[in-house]
Amino acid sequence: MTELITAELVDLTLSAGTKDAAVRALAARMAAAGRVSDLDAFLVDVADREAQMPTGLEGGIGIPHCRSAHVSEPTLAFGRSAEGVDFGAADGPADLIFLIAAPAGGDKDHLGILSTLARRLMDPAFTEALRAARDPEAAAALIRGDEPPAETEPETETEVASADAPFRVVAVTSCPTGIAHTYLAAESLERAGRDAGVEVVVETQGSAGFNRLDPALIAAADGVIFAHDVEVRERARFAGKPTVDVGVKAGINRPAELIAEVRALAERGGTNPSATGAATGTDPDEGGGAAHGEGFGTRLRRYLMSGVSYMVPFVAAGGLLIALSFAIGGHEIAGAPSVADHFVWTEGDSWAALLNQIGGAAFGFLVPVLAGYIAFGMADRPGLVPGFVGGAIAVTIEAGFLGGLVAGLLSGAVVMAIQRARIPAALRGIMPVLVIPLIGSAAVGFLMFVVVGEPLAALQRALTDWLDGLSGSNAVVLGIVLGAMMCFDLGGPLNKVAYAFAVGGLAEAGEGNLKVMAAVMAAGMVPPLAMALATVVRGGLFTRTERENGKAAWVLGASFITEGAIPFAAADPLRVIPSAMAGGALTGALSMGFDATLRAPHGGIFVVPLIGAPFLYLLAIAAGTVLSTALVILLKSHRAVPDAPGATRQAPEERAPADAPATAAPAH
Repeated sequence: MTELITAELVDLTLSAGTKDAAVRALAARMAAAGRVSDLDAFLVDVADREAQMPTGLEGGIGIPHCRSAHVSEPTLAFGRSAEGVDFGAADGPADLIFLIAAPAGGDKDHLGILSTLARRLMDPAFTEALRAARDPEAAAALIRGDEPPAETEPETETEVASADAPFRVVAVTSCPTGIAHTYLAAESLERAGRDAGVEVVVETQGSAGFNRLDPALIAAADGVIFAHDVEVRERARFAGKPTVDVGVKAGINRPAELIAEVRALAERGGTNPSATGAATGTDPDEGGGAAHGEGFGTRLRRYLMSGVSYMVPFVAAGGLLIALSFAIGGHEIAGAPSVADHFVWTEGDSWAALLNQIGGAAFGFLVPVLAGYIAFGMADRPGLVPGFVGGAIAVTIEAGFLGGLVAGLLSGAVVMAIQRARIPAALRGIMPVLVIPLIGSAAVGFLMFVVVGEPLAALQRALTDWLDGLSGSNAVVLGIVLGAMMCFDLGGPLNKVAYAFAVGGLAEAGEGNLKVMAAVMAAGMVPPLAMALATVVRGGLFTRTERENGKAAWVLGASFITEGAIPFAAADPLRVIPSAMAGGALTGALSMGFDATLRAPHGGIFVVPLIGAPFLYLLAIAAGTVLSTALVILLKSHRAVPDAPGATRQAPEERAPADAPATAAPAH
């Protein structure tokens, strides 16, 4: 097994004005050492991770890192900058920069070495020794652990403090990559615990797997801290304990506050708002309770997206089945009698009616699922029952999609309020299975039936009537707005808002809702298709990696995966994003103007047979794609050096400045 870092991977005079330039310089050393096979593709993977969360840490440290298929073996490069490089830390630039690269399937031994380094970064003696290192070999030896600082290494997470500790805390830390922040947060919490005289034992759920805390430790703990950006695995083990639930960065930057917070919560008799059920296995943006330190807008978006993400499969299944039934039996098939009473195997209308009624049954779950999983996103499993009940009531009173949104938020808020109440220890075990579902459902039912139900139903009817009545310039303006939103952040929050608006409308009957869905899907296909076309028309304006990405963008765009344009937008946002928005706005406007309709929430060109006015719909997509292509070529041409007649154009990556970004940002 080769060494994780050698002198060739150390730059003690790193000269870089931006984090992109710093990362590129260190990555180039990895490539020169034969540990990175494709420099540009690796930088894209680094930027994907960087976009999830800044990698700057307080104390002048930057730790850009990722797992990548372009890394042959776990590797670390180190740079020391005299001027400092901004990696997003609150206290300013970083002078110690560690680029950590692991293979896509990195082995546990090497990932263990990486985690050890991440924890040592919290040791002031270690970082000061690195700042004082005089040559690359000495710095590499220090990082490898050949020359550890004099300070004694802290105890590992399996060690337990003395039995007479006044207060005991168990913690779980995790981050999206599971390499660095996971272990930095663990070390930070353990150090803060020692300073405060509190016993803190941490379970790190990283890339190398995790060793479960001893159940006896959990049982004896007075409180729990979750510092995580991905879902805590097997969180049901911590049920009934006072719990502070935060992002992993909070575990690194303010561990003493978290310990004080969980201590105060335990003294008040508070319980765990998010560990009361079994492990959920949801995505990082779903469930798990609210993370402290997030703004209200961020939390609200996370709650709503949790509900929408669970609702979309029901919309997809139900919408496609209903659309197929119309294609086979015509729109009048919606009035067919129940197939349970009348079904003829040899009649096409019977099969069409069957598809229509199955799709209708799937659609019946839309609003309850939306409400239930919004509440789940706020309060975890205890929110599910009140949320589903509130959503079902929204259907009963015809409050529709808006009623489901409100019911979900009300359910989550009611459950969170119940969880904050002081509960005797003897009753905590029955809270999630009896008390919370009972009180929560009763409270939400009262609010939905008596207080907010009728106003919401009236508002839903007004919205549906407005969409159905859209025509001419009004429809075109709405198409422009939705199309531009879909292309602004390419799968980000604004894109998701437009998409959620369209998907929510599918739950309601009305031609206007189907027009909105068509316009949103058409606009979302434009950016990747336009970038793919641009790389064919003027390939010399793009790097080799971008030209390769362009080949994949054809398929991604045709499949309504807007994120296919992200590598291009991240490398040149000021030219790509405005071009994409212009094309998306044109496509949305034309789709609305052509009265194109779509009941399915996804599918790209694969659902064209189910689209109303399909040829005009495809024309709208083609027009937007051509406009975006022309604009991005025009804007890039003004920047580029003109081609010499008859000369072979030099690839942009061969003549770009060192700090030119060649990175991509993730969609979510």
